Parts: sequence; structure tokens; C-alpha cells
Amino acid sequence: MKRLVLVFLTMAFLPALAAAQAAPASQASQAAPVVDPAHVVEEIVTRVNGQIITLSEFERSKDQLRDEVKQQDPANADKVYADREKDVLRDLIDQQLLLEKGKDLSISGDTDLIKRLDQMRKDMKLETMEELEKAATSQGISYEDFKQNMRNQIITQKVIGEEVGSHLSITKDEEQQFYDQHKNEMEQPESIKLSEILIAPQKPAADKSAAKPAVQDGATAPPAEDAASEAAKQAAEAAALAAAEAKADEVLKQIRAGASFEDMAKKYSNGPSAAQGGDLGVFKRGALAKELEDKTFAMKSGDVTEVIRTKQGWVILKVTSHQMAGIPPMKDVEPKLQDALYYQKLQPALRAYLTKLREEAYIDYKEGFVDTGQSPNQTKPIETATAKTADSKNLKKKKKKILGVPI
Repeated sequence: MKRLVLVFLTMAFLPALAAAQAAPASQASQAAPVVDPAHVVEEIVTRVNGQIITLSEFERSKDQLRDEVKQQDPANADKVYADREKDVLRDLIDQQLLLEKGKDLSISGDTDLIKRLDQMRKDMKLETMEELEKAATSQGISYEDFKQNMRNQIITQKVIGEEVGSHLSITKDEEQQFYDQHKNEMEQPESIKLSEILIAPQKPAADKSAAKPAVQDGATAPPAEDAASEAAKQAAEAAALAAAEAKADEVLKQIRAGASFEDMAKKYSNGPSAAQGGDLGVFKRGALAKELEDKTFAMKSGDVTEVIRTKQGWVILKVTSHQMAGIPPMKDVEPKLQDALYYQKLQPALRAYLTKLREEAYIDYKEGFVDTGQSPNQTKPIETATAKTADSKNLKKKKKKILGVPI
């Protein structure tokens, strides 16, 4: 059984590879003395085939790693950083080798980049890509650098998936053995995962006549007028509520007829989870109102409620999954077992693949810099005039980028 888990690969492997990418532009924009570009000397710490890794890239990667571990594990940040800092150069070289392999495989990442940026735009509820660019720029982020970093991530994902992940397989026996060894760790309380479609009543239009003073000289409005105004307001609210209920009933009718709950949520829901197909997340007992808990915890996975009246309007709930208390049966956690097993197998397989790429490449290290992924079978390149010229060109490009000069 073969299974590419590219999303999982992103979570499992890209943190290390992402550490090889430039830090946010806010770090680069810190106050610094004005420097004449002609006199900037950029130190090369490693050559990877025709590409170079500079000291400033190396230092920015370490800074980014330090920020990352502080966010992930503040209590043990210093220890985690000390453990991972030694691999920073290795990760930079890993990324460069994977990007070069992506070129060999004609992987550009452009189509996936457009899709990801568009999804990001939708998640941020922005109308156009220009608004997304403005949002990035307003936070001090170089939009072009941001896109390039995302493109690099896509390319490395695809290379890992095609060159490593696609060659791995998991047997049923391996799944069973892993389940038996770890099933006590899987014990959990009863929970349900819910999605919703909220149909909120439209607010009645403001009565323009209410803005005009009904009386003058401090006199109060007649009680009859106040009562009539309140009655009209209540009638409008009741009509809006009834219209919302009718709409919710129609939506539920379409779902019962086979329409996708997620699609209907995206199209009709007034709730904040509409863009995610109504996904509300996971709830344990005690987290919901008693009435909703009694109703939803009695349902099976895939069941949909009737239309329910809430303070916000009318809601339709779907139990997308119902996990009973205790150790879940193996069939219910099979995808998680497969992901865990792939992760176990992928780590050494990816390391072996990157070692192979090193042995096929020409990598030269500046004295004092250590690549923890180095292979004893690597070939040290012979420095030539052509190589020096290539280094000079690459340095000029990187220098311009660092100084903010268009390339």
C-alpha cells in the first residue's frame, strides 16, 4: 500500500527546511548604518554546486530558529535551540539540494503557489490578490520574498513526495503491530466533531421617521405612538425571524435530498465558520449547552439535526464524527496510524536520500563550518576561474537582495 501524505510531509519535515529560509523582512529592516553597496563584503560559508550559502543567510536562519523554538517551547527554548542549532547549515544545504532536484524534475510550484495564495486570500476574507499583497506589505513583509519562500516549500514538498514518499509502503501487519504497541496512548474521552449552518434573521431597516422629532418644546410623545412604534419593530423582527426559519428549512431540505453540508455551509451560512464548510471543531462533554449536548451526543457520525432555534437565529448541526470514550477501534484511527508509520519510515529514508544527493553534488565548506549531514563519500570540488566567476555573480545577486536594490 502506497500513500503520499504531502500535507503531513509539510508538517513533519518543512520546519527544519523552513529554518533555511530568510527571516521576516522586519528583522532585515532594523536600524543599520548606511553602507556603500560597492564595499559590502559577503562571506561565503558553503558552495553547493553552482549556488552559494552566505554567512548572513546562515545567521538569519539561526535567528529564525531561535524565534521558532521560543514560540513552540518557551520553557525549554535554550535547550531545544542548542540541540537544533548544530543542524542549521545541514538544513540550508538540504533545501538547496532539494530545490536543485526540483529543477531537474521540472517542478516549478507555480500552480500550487497560486492556489495557496488564493486560499489564503479567501481565509482572510479579502476580495483581490492586490489586497493580499497590501496586507503583507503593511506588516513589513516583502511580498516577493514571501511568495518565493512559499514556492520553495512547495517544491521541496513535491520532491520529497515523489522521490522518497512514493517509494515507501506500509503493510497491514505493521499497522496492527503499531496499534497494539501504542493503543493505550490513544485512550480518550467521548467527543464529537461538529459543523454548523447558521441562518441569521436580517435586521429590519431603520425607520427613517424615527430620526425626526415627533414633538417639540420638551413634550413627550403620546403613549399610543410609542406603543405603535414598538409594535411595528416587533412585527418586523418576527417577520425576519420567520423568513430565516423558512430559509433554514429549505437548506435542510436540500441537505436531506443529498446536497453537501459543507457546500451549503459555504453558500448560505452566516456563521464565522462558513468559509471552512461550517467546521466548528471537536467538543467534549460539558463544552456545549445541555440541550445541544443531549441532542448531538446521541447522534452518530454523519447525522444532521433538525433546524434549531438559537440566540443568533436558526442553526443546523452535523456530527461529522463521534468518538466514543476509551480506546478507539483500529479502523477509526487507521489514517493516523499510517501517518505515524510514514513519519517513522520517512525520516531515515529522507536522510538517506539527502546523503545520496550530497554524494552526487559538489559541496565545499569554509573552514570552521560543519554540515552534520555530510557524507564521507562526498567529492570536494576543484576551484576554477569559472567557479569564482559564478560565485561573484551569485554574491552580487544576494547582495542586491539584502540591500533592497531591485535585481
